[in-house]
Amino acid sequence: MKRNATAVWNGTGKDGKGNLTTQSGVLNATQYSFGSRFEEGIGTNPEELIAAAHAGCFTMKLAFNLQAAGFTAKELKTKGTITLEEGAITASHLELAAIIEGISLEVFNDLVKDAEQNCPISKALNATITVTHSLNL
Repeated sequence: MKRNATAVWNGTGKDGKGNLTTQSGVLNATQYSFGSRFEEGIGTNPEELIAAAHAGCFTMKLAFNLQAAGFTAKELKTKGTITLEEGAITASHLELAAIIEGISLEVFNDLVKDAEQNCPISKALNATITVTHSLNL
């Protein structure tokens, strides 16, 4: 399987602007700029997209782990936060809130740890990855 996205940039790094388009069309010439990346400007940025990708990948991996263990989550909600320091992504932190009936905390913790270590985005990141989580039965 291969997926693709296209970035177009016009102008200088600080004063220019660009757009991102994904193969699926979910992003279609979506604006990004210095302002949306390093300030509070309108548009997206690569770090926000990595945070979304990591949160989505981890959450889906956990859903598969739960299914393999005989559980179905009522809800898994994960917030991803990427840290960019001195031109490098140094950390990705995931905050998970889960509603799963009938699972023990020990089994849940093991399945979360496996998802943290084995989702494809975790494997791709050269950064410290941490997860905090809560479980509601």
